[in-house]
Amino acid sequence: MNDNTSRTPPLLNENIPGLPPLLNDDMPRLPPLLNDNMPGLPPMLNDNSPRLLPLLIDMNDRKVVIFGGGQVGERKAALFSRYAPTTVISRSFTPALQELGRQGVCLVNTGGELSDDEIALYVRDAFLVIPTTSDLELNRRIRDVAHNNDCLVNSVNGLEDLVVPSIIERGDIILAISTGGASPALSRYMRQKIEQAIGPQFEDMARLLGEIRPVLKKEVGSQANRSSILWAILEDKDIWKALAESYELAFDIALKHITNGVK
Repeated sequence: MNDNTSRTPPLLNENIPGLPPLLNDDMPRLPPLLNDNMPGLPPMLNDNSPRLLPLLIDMNDRKVVIFGGGQVGERKAALFSRYAPTTVISRSFTPALQELGRQGVCLVNTGGELSDDEIALYVRDAFLVIPTTSDLELNRRIRDVAHNNDCLVNSVNGLEDLVVPSIIERGDIILAISTGGASPALSRYMRQKIEQAIGPQFEDMARLLGEIRPVLKKEVGSQANRSSILWAILEDKDIWKALAESYELAFDIALKHITNGVK
């Protein structure tokens, strides 16, 4: 150690392959953005694009307030009054809305222009507010007041908080179809096509599977075996054929799948 050569230890991590460079080289150290350029994952949540998630919501006791007594308000009221307490605010109402009023829809005649304070009173405690008037500026004010009162808004003038889909109901089966507001006509067209494929037997099959599941849980211990039996029932053409004739006959055939599965 007397050759006058400097003996300084190598800098930590210097030129060691596979390790990050030194932290004192003035290079920025920015972690990659979460989900940035990662295939198979949705884009970042801060890109301001709408993210419409289809949900089934229990609308019982959730107040719906519709502004506008024309044909659009009529269609909205006809739909939502089947699921939720519904109020329609307008200076006039179509004959169909007047009939809905006799069936329980609350119709409120304003008799004049609405101030923001009056709108706030109407939307108080509402879950969903739907402006359908022919006055775009009034619709905008209704939207803003509704948002200020923590209400969701469905707009007929553009995408807001939610889109109302085309709906197919077959007993316990509910199908919702939407184009995200891009083309309501296409949603209706798709609904008509799907309705042709989803016949009344699907409603009966839903009932059959709902009644047979308790029997399965009692008789078949394995979850995998229960799933296999349920799928076999769904694929059994004799059961589908029997549903068109007799629910009881179809149920008896389905029970045989459980008997054979337990053996």
